[in-house]
Amino acid sequence: MNEKEFIISRFKQNNIDLNEVQAEKFLIYYNFLIETNEKFNLTAITNFSDVVEKHFLDSCLNHNYFNLNATVCDIGSGAGFPAIPLKILRPDLDFTLVDSLNKRVNFLNDLIEKLQLTKIKAIHSRAQELGEIVGRENFDYTTARAVAPLNILLEFCSPYTKVGGEIVALKSLNYEQELVEAKNAIKILGLEIKNVENFILENNSQKITRNILYFTKKQHCPTTYPRPKNKITTNPL
Repeated sequence: MNEKEFIISRFKQNNIDLNEVQAEKFLIYYNFLIETNEKFNLTAITNFSDVVEKHFLDSCLNHNYFNLNATVCDIGSGAGFPAIPLKILRPDLDFTLVDSLNKRVNFLNDLIEKLQLTKIKAIHSRAQELGEIVGRENFDYTTARAVAPLNILLEFCSPYTKVGGEIVALKSLNYEQELVEAKNAIKILGLEIKNVENFILENNSQKITRNILYFTKKQHCPTTYPRPKNKITTNPL
């Protein structure tokens, strides 16, 4: 089995059908990720099968959830997860990727060009200053993966999510405790927990649990949020 066949097989094992073009894009993604990772750190996971399973596939578990042609803001995109894998599967979605490190943003924009993706861009900004670039409450969905504890993450995301839109937070284990600690933030930021989806990533050797939390934006977020980073991290809601 070659690398492209492996990618298709692993996605198929988790009930996601990839075509040859999509599999090729994931292979290009992997090679460019590893090449760039030698220059500066993007990911601690570099083994081919691990990247396919723990980054690519993990990012795509809920790819059918998003409405057609929706606008999506990915906060703290890092090496592009979950936004780029989702974009490969869902070319209709309009993505804005946000990261505070310019080297990562350059990587993301170079990757977007290599993959010939459209309706997607990466911008250099901290979440706290993002409103100056994209405005407030303009996105149908705001996503984040492995960025911060939930009570902090929601303050990063809520100001940019439309009323009636959703925050999609990708979490692994122990999300229940984070959800309890985020109760105050959910109330202040005008949010409501909609659903929690539990996924089991299947492979030949182990089962990996993944959880995706969905929050509906019910009211306008107060304009005092997001606060400066030092206040968010030292005094979370």
